[in-house]
Amino acid sequence: MATHDFSATRLFLDAALAEGLPVAATPVQANYLLNVLRLSQDDRVLVFNGRDGEWSARLDKPAKKKLDLVPERRTRAQSASADLHYLFAPLKHARLDYMVQKAVEMGAGTLQPVMTQHVQASRLNTDRMRANAIEAAEQCGILTLPDCREPVRLEALLSGWDADRRLFFCDEREDAQSPVETLRATAPGPLALLVGPEGGFSASERAMLKARPFVTVLSLGPRILRADTAAVAALALVQATLGDWTAPR
Repeated sequence: MATHDFSATRLFLDAALAEGLPVAATPVQANYLLNVLRLSQDDRVLVFNGRDGEWSARLDKPAKKKLDLVPERRTRAQSASADLHYLFAPLKHARLDYMVQKAVEMGAGTLQPVMTQHVQASRLNTDRMRANAIEAAEQCGILTLPDCREPVRLEALLSGWDADRRLFFCDEREDAQSPVETLRATAPGPLALLVGPEGGFSASERAMLKARPFVTVLSLGPRILRADTAAVAALALVQATLGDWTAPR
């Protein structure tokens, strides 16, 4: 079991981290640390940027309206970015926020929105998606942030696909054969997981996916799951069978 200080406040800083190098807190971060948490001069928090590991940082107030975070000791070395790609049809705001956070917690290294015929939300705020990814990483001791990509049409995604990466397509219409056996039969290599919209994939989209040699159809059992539930279920299956849950600690 990895050892982390879950009681400490963690913040993502979009800046280089090095011993003794001050990083200015954003107004939102300063308000949170000073007014919500009631921290003060020389109190300490954990900071990370997705590149330089995790650091214990000291709060420093060089001026009344300025707060710096000063890294003093690296507590964890930077880990490699996760290689699992999670592809999804965008949902409406609250459920999309939840799904993004859970995907990050479950080890997705790339978040790729995919526009399908029955998609619920025709627009997606990539900045909001990244903010939710950061929040999940802060709360769960994650050192790397996922690559949050711009939405792409399903046809364009498949046309430009790297055939060396196996794409698991969660099909609610597939017979409920064991998804574990399907995953175990997969040759080792980079993976991606695709979960569709609440209305499911259209007949033409399902045919288009099944025609690709790099696509494997994956059943999630005999029940119809909401898209955000399917995301957690499918990611758990992949991680437990082929992913980093199986790696030695």
